[in-house]
Amino acid sequence: MLRVLIVEDESVALAALAKLVEREGFKVTVASDLAGARLVLRDDPPQVVITDLQLPDGSGLELVRENPTLEVVLVTGHATVETAVEALRAGAFDFLTKPIDVGHLKRVLTNLLRAYRMRGEIGALREELKHLGRFGRLIGGSPAMQRVYELLQKVGPTEAPVLLTGESGTGKEVAAMTLHDLSPRKDKPFLALNCGAVAPNMIESELFGHERGSFTGATQKHVGYFERAAGGTLLLDEITEMLPEYQVKLLRVLETRRITRVGGEKEFPIDVRIVAATNRAPDQAVSDGKLRQDLFYRLKVFQIALPPLRDRGDDVPLLAEQFLRELNQENRADKSFTKQALARLAAHTWPGNVRELRNIVHAAYILGGEDIGAECIMLDAEDRARAASAGVSEPVAEPRASV
Repeated sequence: MLRVLIVEDESVALAALAKLVEREGFKVTVASDLAGARLVLRDDPPQVVITDLQLPDGSGLELVRENPTLEVVLVTGHATVETAVEALRAGAFDFLTKPIDVGHLKRVLTNLLRAYRMRGEIGALREELKHLGRFGRLIGGSPAMQRVYELLQKVGPTEAPVLLTGESGTGKEVAAMTLHDLSPRKDKPFLALNCGAVAPNMIESELFGHERGSFTGATQKHVGYFERAAGGTLLLDEITEMLPEYQVKLLRVLETRRITRVGGEKEFPIDVRIVAATNRAPDQAVSDGKLRQDLFYRLKVFQIALPPLRDRGDDVPLLAEQFLRELNQENRADKSFTKQALARLAAHTWPGNVRELRNIVHAAYILGGEDIGAECIMLDAEDRARAASAGVSEPVAEPRASV
């Protein structure tokens, strides 16, 4: 049974919150200020702390910063975007606003239980990385990727929104899927929406859904991504391609955790973790008017930059071998690269990053026999012309579960 410390200076609110948490199966200890909380944490540390932000002798944020290994949920009666961002950046698991929504509290407690169980699984992933050069869906043992894994490990089990940045083809969607797998939401849906692939006037309908007859062509009710991803994770890819007027509406949803379908009047509560991604430099996108500053601050609670493949050293052979294994499994084959082929791959600068590598491995697979030689590695226009003359077109690979 997980033990929860509740820190609240208002006795009535403390008793009510303690009763709610106990009903969900937790063992509860209480304190009315920071001093009392610190005594409990010293003598009989719990796994979870639920603390008011404003206490008689300081801020509940101090408990977050002092106890980085604990899951801390902050409670505040004056929630703002700045409050939420500060809390999550400091390391809080989540935050609640007064008066406390019982349904939201239950979801937070459920996620806390799942997060606690995830800690052991993440430890196993770290061991897997040491032996195999992989971390869940991600492939690579380079120092650049090790830093990414450390960040994913820290933020994965939390509820914090994450902003993934990096050049096109670096694997932001696979990183988002890994975040989902590391989270308490892993058994719920993971959905990805490319904001640049949706017509600007349809993005609101895609995100929030619409009611029948809400606009010309709306012949039936449409359930949007937020509702379809209920309980899970929603990746908003290429977020800077969303028009500013829709970014405002997205920001409101992130703040209120409620949506209204286009043409509807009823608000629906949502329980979705947001991961956003962009191949633009976020600060420059804000300066260029492509990303609203307030939305940027809300999304960048935790930011992870995916390194380009040229900065990942020996990861190229690891990735190439993985992509080849996948092709062998799909086709019930047993092809392998020669040393010369792997050396040719390792010497390339990879302007198209992991996506380019996957496509080149696919082409080499088609061209090569059981032993895929260096002559099968199509890296430039001359190589591709030679491949075309042999009747091989460059394949277009979809994102898969490895980067």
